[in-house]
Amino acid sequence: MSKVPYEVYTEEVEALSVLSPDGEIVNEAKMPKLTDDQLKEIMYRMVFTRTWDDRAVNLGRQGRLGFYAPVSGQEATMVGSEFALEKDDFVCPGYRDMPQIVWHGLPLYQAFLYSRGHQEGGRIPEGVNVLMPQIIIGAQILHAMGIAMGYKLKKQKQVVITYTGDGGSSEGDFYEGLNYAGRFKLPVIFFVQNNGYAITTPFAKQTASLSIAHKAVAAGIRGVKVDGMDVLAVISAVQEAAELARSGEGATLIEGVTYRYRPHSLSDDATKYRTKDEEGEWNAKDPITRLGKYLEKKGLWSEEDTARVKDEAKAKVNEEIKKAEQTQKMTVPGLIDSMFEQTPKHLEEQKADFQ
Repeated sequence: MSKVPYEVYTEEVEALSVLSPDGEIVNEAKMPKLTDDQLKEIMYRMVFTRTWDDRAVNLGRQGRLGFYAPVSGQEATMVGSEFALEKDDFVCPGYRDMPQIVWHGLPLYQAFLYSRGHQEGGRIPEGVNVLMPQIIIGAQILHAMGIAMGYKLKKQKQVVITYTGDGGSSEGDFYEGLNYAGRFKLPVIFFVQNNGYAITTPFAKQTASLSIAHKAVAAGIRGVKVDGMDVLAVISAVQEAAELARSGEGATLIEGVTYRYRPHSLSDDATKYRTKDEEGEWNAKDPITRLGKYLEKKGLWSEEDTARVKDEAKAKVNEEIKKAEQTQKMTVPGLIDSMFEQTPKHLEEQKADFQ
């Protein structure tokens, strides 16, 4: 790294892109090595995720889901970052990051149970290396530090990825996590999905920093800014970060600059703080359209494929929400039993009171 007298990183950083909005390769050097089948799988997952999101929003409005945080527009950061990892890597999500843990192995019906507040939604299957989404903003970052330290102490090659939004980067847990990972050179990737708003607060009002990626400097870790509407750029950045982490080179902070088309949550009205012009500018960079154009030029995808995946996704969501709704209703004794292998005596007494 070259030395700069007196001042440190006071210039803007251009986000890494691999594909243009028209689906043309603009950075051959950073193009991830992917087979045709892998490219089609990535497209499949992004189309599926958006269709699932459409349906989940409707289910929430029907009262068939509880809390749900929309994701449309952020498919590249979510699908791409998880796809770049190995299945034995660990995912520590925030409350919007359900797609990552489902694609990492959590059954979709359990994601719905989690949203409905059912205990079985948090019963993670054996061999699925995820935590359930953390509602406390930033707390998942501290959980990731513990898992990453465990991997380091055991000299294992797994990597931990943890997510937050631009709002989460204003939390104390975020800075504590960066500092800890830098000090102990932990195998962790901090992925910040900067969608421009912390609910109603625009990014410019959250920080005077030129980017979230700049914040890596103080922690002594790598910082990368990536076009979060370009799934191939996301995959490239995460693959590189994971490779460095596995080889003992420590943590990376990745800022994915993206945009969420829908409101922050189903109780939010984004029309009060976002403009139609702004939304139009980001629609022109749509991650699904962008990769779709690239794949169509390669003869790997068509509108018929998109329609087929949408139909598959709708059918799958209907099947999984039905399974969630047919799951036995929760009881207090059942909740207590699910928390312990051997229930403590005082809780057995409480169970008896309820029964």
